[in-house]
Amino acid sequence: MIKEYYRPKTVSEAERLFAETDKKVVPLGGGSVLSRSKQDDLCVVDLQELGLNRIEAVGQKLTIGATTTLQQLLDADPIPAVLREVIKKSATLNIRNQATVAGYVVSAGGRAPLAIALMALDAQLVWHPHQNLQPIGDWFSLRRPQGFWISEIQLNLNIELSYEQIARTPMDQPILALALARWRSGRVRVVAGGFSKSPVLAFDGLEDGGVLEAVKNALSDSGDEWASTEYRMDVGQVLVRRILDKAASGL
Repeated sequence: MIKEYYRPKTVSEAERLFAETDKKVVPLGGGSVLSRSKQDDLCVVDLQELGLNRIEAVGQKLTIGATTTLQQLLDADPIPAVLREVIKKSATLNIRNQATVAGYVVSAGGRAPLAIALMALDAQLVWHPHQNLQPIGDWFSLRRPQGFWISEIQLNLNIELSYEQIARTPMDQPILALALARWRSGRVRVVAGGFSKSPVLAFDGLEDGGVLEAVKNALSDSGDEWASTEYRMDVGQVLVRRILDKAASGL
């Protein structure tokens, strides 16, 4: 439960709160997740007054401020069409208007569509105060903060993203999701989700010839109460082929 709540108006004021070692201090963005937390005696620092909700594109580099809401991200001009569709699958309109991008990432599990896509894009988290860069995949595997709070998320717009998922309904969490990112250099990165506690990196290499086998291996122990391993392995091959066929046809 939230024991103490602060809403600092300056970065230095927020830093002083996080520096208090005798408290369990956690950052608050939109509050869509933290407000439901059952952890004991949290000291919450609301970051909404710190101007962290900007979206900026410089060249092919996109910077997303931590307290940008999912809806603000969806409405931003630089966002590619595929990523817009992924954001829509990630939350309802009411949640998108409340949830922040950093809060979504920090709390995301293996069935979070936007987290799967951002990991495929090899997005980077920037941690305050030392501007430490952390690949988003490292966050999902370690869940270890590299600073007081995430100040922004960076990604490259010059990457072709493809995304496919199956779910019981269009707005339900995916039973299986695959995101494939392709760089102009030839690098291909594939991330699977819809199971496990975090998105799973299936492939990261310089060609896509081994993607089918890599996805099959990534799903070799994916069975849970939602679907069997055999089902996900079979459907995974279908989704990969669909993604690769679309890329080959230029769609």
